[in-house]
Amino acid sequence: MKMCTKSRYGLRLMMDMARHYRQGPVQLGEIAKRQDISVKYLEQIIIPLKKAQYITSLRGRKGGHILNKPPEEISVGEIVALLEKTTTLLDCSNHTDLCDSSPTCPVRLLWQEAIQAMFDRLHAVTLADLVQMLDVLENRLQDTPEEI
Repeated sequence: MKMCTKSRYGLRLMMDMARHYRQGPVQLGEIAKRQDISVKYLEQIIIPLKKAQYITSLRGRKGGHILNKPPEEISVGEIVALLEKTTTLLDCSNHTDLCDSSPTCPVRLLWQEAIQAMFDRLHAVTLADLVQMLDVLENRLQDTPEEI
């Protein structure tokens, strides 16, 4: 399974908002600069996240966007499942009528187990976990002396 750009950028958007969660609403322009993603694309990505009530938009001079729940309560799996067009590896995983062998195909079952294992892992990681991982990675980068 190859994650679509919408999912990858959506996770970056949500992680950025999680990182600034306690600082109040965040404007898309700020996120766009930090994440090097166009504001227009972020505007498209934020629509399903707002419809699913992960994000609230606030108007006005001090407006912006804010997570509806703390980052500790939003899993990566939720976001990926929302933004991906499909969460299967093979079409026959969910549509047994596509192949005559589907009812007795052990490979089909293997792919179903693999995607389930991936989503189990993604659901076990929260936005707060990603922010913590990012902080660790950035600290390592700062602590590593540059090679001359």
